[in-house]
Amino acid sequence: MPTILVADDDANIRELVCLFLRKDGFQTVEAADGKEALTAYASAHVDLVVLDIMMPVMDGWTLCKELRRSNPDLPLLMLTARGETWEKVKGFELGTDDYLTKPFDPLELTVRVKALLKRYRIGSTQIIQSGSLTLDRQTYKVTRGTESLTLPLKEFELLYKLAGTPGQIYTREQLIDQIWGIDYTGDDRTIDVHIKRLRERFADTSDFRIETVRGLGYRLEMNE
Repeated sequence: MPTILVADDDANIRELVCLFLRKDGFQTVEAADGKEALTAYASAHVDLVVLDIMMPVMDGWTLCKELRRSNPDLPLLMLTARGETWEKVKGFELGTDDYLTKPFDPLELTVRVKALLKRYRIGSTQIIQSGSLTLDRQTYKVTRGTESLTLPLKEFELLYKLAGTPGQIYTREQLIDQIWGIDYTGDDRTIDVHIKRLRERFADTSDFRIETVRGLGYRLEMNE
């Protein structure tokens, strides 16, 4: 049974979110601020975090950054009363996976939580299947039907990251940190170069496409 950590300084919001999550079979852990949330995360197995931005002691921005540093693959859903585009962009840049604005529909919240957990389970496996394309991270082998392909390491890691969570947007900064490492000092436009190469390499593949999300980053979408 997945455990969801809910971090929000509004006790009524926490109670409402936890109520609906428990009705859907999830276990919940509550925290009233970012510092409490980090303590709870360190002391319990947490599968996903729902976090507010405006919290005392430690705000959601800092919490998001600390959680992402601790676990790059932990699903994060930002729940906030703010809905400006720049705040969404900042949230994605800091590592949040999804964004829900208050007031929210509790049913939409639970659907988004389930979708993120599904993505996480797909992303945590060592073998990813995207239509006819199979990526094996243990051997770094790529196969398309009966054809075996050889990709440069960084291209493989980039495609593996995008294909592991179809539909999820990654900023250039996230991809640089998670694939090249936080100590990388080169131009983040190297992401654009590698994306271009992947698009050219798989131009004749109809199973998926790599989309540019203007102002945010990139995502891989499966074709119907």
